[in-house]
Amino acid sequence: MAAEADGPLKRVLVPIFLPEECYDQLFVQWDLLHVPCLKILLSKGLGLAIVAGSLLVKLPQVFKILRAKSAEGLSLQSVMLELVALTGTMVYSITNNFPFSSWGEALFLMLQTITICFLIMHYRGQTVKGAGVAFLACYALVLLVLLSPLTPLVVITLLQASNVPAVVVGKLLQAATNYHNGHTGQLSAITVFLLFGGSLARIFTSIQETGDLLMAGIFVISSLCNGLIAAQVLLYWNAKPPHKKKKEE
Repeated sequence: MAAEADGPLKRVLVPIFLPEECYDQLFVQWDLLHVPCLKILLSKGLGLAIVAGSLLVKLPQVFKILRAKSAEGLSLQSVMLELVALTGTMVYSITNNFPFSSWGEALFLMLQTITICFLIMHYRGQTVKGAGVAFLACYALVLLVLLSPLTPLVVITLLQASNVPAVVVGKLLQAATNYHNGHTGQLSAITVFLLFGGSLARIFTSIQETGDLLMAGIFVISSLCNGLIAAQVLLYWNAKPPHKKKKEE
């Protein structure tokens, strides 16, 4: 009877959330305080929750730009550097066969970041000249080359290592833009806080699931930088772009 009762639960948990030996430890032997298996369960569940949440993380930012028909306050250089970091994480993880739950959000955030890059170019009038379309085509070509056997592993590792300066410089550029403007423009508070929370959670899941210190270190740096932008969002919460006041006058 116990085996029959365990059947559906086991099909749900193994191997997505737990290896079979941990399932037996927790749900057959009922050793609910088995710390290593509990860490695996927490890490897998948290990782998949981050991946699922990443489907929506940047949509508030996209909708805010579309609603305002403006990308004011957003640094194109910052967004592109973020795209470089996300691409590096995704390609590095695929190449090293890391579990999808440890990096899957990079794929969905990458797609949303590409959209934001295109919209920034569009509302600055650059898509008329073909810059936005050329950017999309070039990015697709670079991604195909990186994922192909033509690219040596050492290049992929260097790309992942370059995430640290890319993340730091990108976020500092956005922070400098916010400081210079005295407001955060069309920067979405929801997106900023979700990115901050997600990067904090990824420190634990990357250590638990991959054991890769390079990947974990990048998320530590990313958390600090996202925290800076989040602090600015709170600081400039009621600030409005100066040009709006001029129009009202």
